[in-house]
Amino acid sequence: MALVAGVDSSTQSCKVVIRDAETGALVRSGRASHPEGTEVHPKHWWTALEEALAQAGGLDDVAAVAVGGQQHGMVVLDEQGEVIRPALLWNDSRSAPAARDLIAELGDPVTEDTPRSGDGAAAWAQAIGSVPVASITVTKLRWLRDAEPENAARVAAVALPHDWLSWRLAGYGPGSDLTTLATDRSDASGTGYWSPFTEDYRRDLLVLGLGHDAVLPRVVAPWEAAHVVDRPGGPLLVGPGAGDNAAAALGLGMRSGDVALSIGTSGVVSAVASEPIADPSGMVTGFADATGRYLPLTATLNASRVLDAAARMLGVDHAGLSALALSAPAGAEGLVMVPYLEGERTPNRPEATGALHGLRLANTTPANLARAAVEGMLCGQADGLDALRAQGVPVERIQLIGGGAQSEAVRRIAPSVLGLDVSVPAPGEYVADGAARQAAWVLAARASGAGEGSTHPAWEATSVEVHRSPAVPAVREQYAAVRELTGVRPA
Repeated sequence: MALVAGVDSSTQSCKVVIRDAETGALVRSGRASHPEGTEVHPKHWWTALEEALAQAGGLDDVAAVAVGGQQHGMVVLDEQGEVIRPALLWNDSRSAPAARDLIAELGDPVTEDTPRSGDGAAAWAQAIGSVPVASITVTKLRWLRDAEPENAARVAAVALPHDWLSWRLAGYGPGSDLTTLATDRSDASGTGYWSPFTEDYRRDLLVLGLGHDAVLPRVVAPWEAAHVVDRPGGPLLVGPGAGDNAAAALGLGMRSGDVALSIGTSGVVSAVASEPIADPSGMVTGFADATGRYLPLTATLNASRVLDAAARMLGVDHAGLSALALSAPAGAEGLVMVPYLEGERTPNRPEATGALHGLRLANTTPANLARAAVEGMLCGQADGLDALRAQGVPVERIQLIGGGAQSEAVRRIAPSVLGLDVSVPAPGEYVADGAARQAAWVLAARASGAGEGSTHPAWEATSVEVHRSPAVPAVREQYAAVRELTGVRPA
């Protein structure tokens, strides 16, 4: 029995699954926590990966491994391969002004001889399939250039969290050749300097952000090994890995018409598409997936933490919050929560705060507050669904995943807000499972020599629970009436 390993290095923790390469059966697993915060030194990810691998029994009997990781995080290395400063994570919003500057600069003329035509947002969408927001890597590089010019000048290579971890797993590190860094198209597509239209880096956009060129990880095909580690018992293949959303889509076996709604630290609505997408509004990011197709998605900064905050305000646990929400009527008697508790990415309002609207003596009850929190969070995801539809993406089946999917209130209320039945797969580590599935693909392609044209293994699908309830349009109507009426965080 050949074994493969999949890693999910997320914002909050590192999870490892080891599975049978042929059937996908789980053999063993492990996990370890990451530090909190929006700025983390990558050494903590490596320590957590070592701990999670040890819990999972190690890699000695594993033939291939792949890493799925949180997207966009800025890992900057000097000429010796040393990490220059802690990585800014996707949810660090200090680069919001840099995003605005980059949009303006790409749309404006550079010189009289080299004009750039059109609106800046449209120019970015046409270049990379996305409009920069604070989460995107290129904006963090611009922040580094402006806020820490000495550190920016030292940057010899730029990597993403999963690139760096794969590099370390392959035995590289300080003192290694920086050109050994490797990534995949899904994670590269979230940097702001890789184009899904040309399947290549846009080094001019890297320079626009950082101020100079640098080594970037080579982009490896989904079925190819990024690294091969020689061992006495046989080589360890390190797959190209993937961004977390693309890995989850692979783990779920998503097909055209499927939409994954992931309620974790962030809220992500993603779908499989056969062609790249360019949305000048910035609502939809035109990313690539981990199979050779595309993964247009919307992402909100505020998802499961909205439920955390509501439970904390009400002095209950998540089961108590769920019971309260389900005891209130749809629409919470007019009470509406706009859940921009950490600013927001979609819509792009990084300085916004959350708000409660429609307060009356009659509706200020714990049950209505709980219901408003759940509905407000889901309304943000429903807006994401509408944005996908506006780009011509088919929306036929919704799969609800992530920690927030464990809430009974979320599962039961979601169909009434989203207007569709909601399928909830059995709880699992979908990102790690997708990475393991990729590792099995790499292993099989190498053994058969199939290469391009090979497909990922068809592991048995997980069990699914379907939730149905009539749509309640009034919930989204009252949310739409107030979602722009939020405050701004003080400077």
